[in-house]
Amino acid sequence: MSLTRIHNFSISLDGFATGEPQTAEAPFGHAGQRLHQWMMATRFWDAGGSDGVDNAFAERHSHGIGAEIMGANKFGPPASRDDLDWKGWWGPNPPFHTPTFVLTHHPRPSLPMEGGTTFHFLEAAPAEALEIARAAADGQDVRIGGGATVVRDFLAAGLVDHAHLVQVPIVLGRGVRVWDGLEALEDGYDVEAVTSPSGVTHLTLTRKAS
Repeated sequence: MSLTRIHNFSISLDGFATGEPQTAEAPFGHAGQRLHQWMMATRFWDAGGSDGVDNAFAERHSHGIGAEIMGANKFGPPASRDDLDWKGWWGPNPPFHTPTFVLTHHPRPSLPMEGGTTFHFLEAAPAEALEIARAAADGQDVRIGGGATVVRDFLAAGLVDHAHLVQVPIVLGRGVRVWDGLEALEDGYDVEAVTSPSGVTHLTLTRKAS
């Protein structure tokens, strides 16, 4: 069976994966791009970037992925919910290149984009959404792309096989946290931490064998 994976998911020291408020001009609210500067400095993001531990982790993001699941706030800000002209943050050729399932209380028709990405809008619980995404992934793995609420919900439901989170040395103080309600998550996962010269810490959680 295909695996369910999380990659390159950045969080602050106090566990926030985004700031507030989210707008079309500020997808991560007051956090800006501070959570993602480590990745933007890598060769994975920029051909002129660094080639080191951060790049080694970052480039695992797309290998073997056949479908993505994301939350409504990753696709667009609250003001975009009923705007059929809104097609996401990424322009005509989004970086997913797979069927991409957006969990939302405001379903809309599927949205084909360039490069193989088609956004499908679902009102579904995590287990149901994963079943649909696995069918679309055609034997490849399914990536849980965020945001924080979706990552937390899939972890809480026991549906994640591998998670890569990146702890960035900043304190946001407010926003949406990942860890709330996930007490003793480590009991079900082998946890490894790798510190990078950039100052971030790569946390990998791999489901323990039953």
